[in-house]
Amino acid sequence: MNNNGPPRDPWKRREDSSQELIKILKKWYSQLKKISPDGSPKRFVVAISLLFLALSAWNSIYTISSDSVGIVQRFGKYSKEVQPGLHLKIPFGVDSVLVVPVKRQLKQEFGFKTPNSTNLSQTARGSDGYQETQMVTGDLNAALVEWVIQYRISDPAKFLFEVRNPSETLRYVSESVMREVVGDRTVDEVITIGRQEIESEALIKMQTLSTKYAMGISIDQVQLKNINPPKPVQESFNEVNQAQQEKERLINEARRDYNKVIPLAMGEKDQRIREADGYKLKRINEAEGDISKFKALLIEYSKAPEVTKRRIYIETMELILPSIESKIVIAQETKNILPLLNLNNKDRTINAGEKQ
Repeated sequence: MNNNGPPRDPWKRREDSSQELIKILKKWYSQLKKISPDGSPKRFVVAISLLFLALSAWNSIYTISSDSVGIVQRFGKYSKEVQPGLHLKIPFGVDSVLVVPVKRQLKQEFGFKTPNSTNLSQTARGSDGYQETQMVTGDLNAALVEWVIQYRISDPAKFLFEVRNPSETLRYVSESVMREVVGDRTVDEVITIGRQEIESEALIKMQTLSTKYAMGISIDQVQLKNINPPKPVQESFNEVNQAQQEKERLINEARRDYNKVIPLAMGEKDQRIREADGYKLKRINEAEGDISKFKALLIEYSKAPEVTKRRIYIETMELILPSIESKIVIAQETKNILPLLNLNNKDRTINAGEKQ
């Protein structure tokens, strides 16, 4: 961003160009007397005419750079606006041209100063900027607010002729608006969460006032810089701010753990529910299958009870007997049963004999 200031104020007194022209003519006259010792008036008139034409040509041509426009004044009155390029004007103070950088972005700083700045209107005159940063918030707390505005000259004619000192007026407008916006908010909002909202609201209000006062200025950006409490309470305020940050950190950690545990528990809950639903369907299907099997068996049993009973008994024995290692089959009439040697447990008997 270019820090060059706005164009020269036409309200300021300028040296009379006619006086400069008289001085130049006297100097050239003395030089011509040296060149023409006989003092011939004809030669003097011719020389003066040539010099007058050369001076007129030199004083009539001017150039406007690509980022600016020219405001032509004829006898001090606004005449027209010319675009960048090479132009002609009426010489010898009849027409004067003020160059206005309409495409250059300018800025003003409040509460601080950029080193080596060449723009005189960029900072407050004769002040360190401390007073303009002292503000009272909506909760009756004090704060030191530093900010910067960036603007362009949108209407050169209004900028030069409608307001006597537009750059200084813009400073007053900016300071008034910022005090109003900051005064509507608490000190916590000003320092922490409300910065962007303050910048947006201040930009709108500054542009509204600039348009109302016909300053010919378009404000591009309002940016807050450092915002601090007054120096006597700055240390205590920093401690409170650190405690607030610690609180926010603990809350964020708790939320992180919450977001980590709760979704896991919800997932396990859904898994258990799905498993229970699956087991439920399985048991229902098995029960319905058993019911169908029993009904089919009952139908067959009603047709031939003895045959069906015997077949069920035999099928049951086929399932039970293969899992029994020792099988003893006795007749129903047998009264006494002799114990037999367990030949299937041969290894256990041998080990027992060795121990004895």
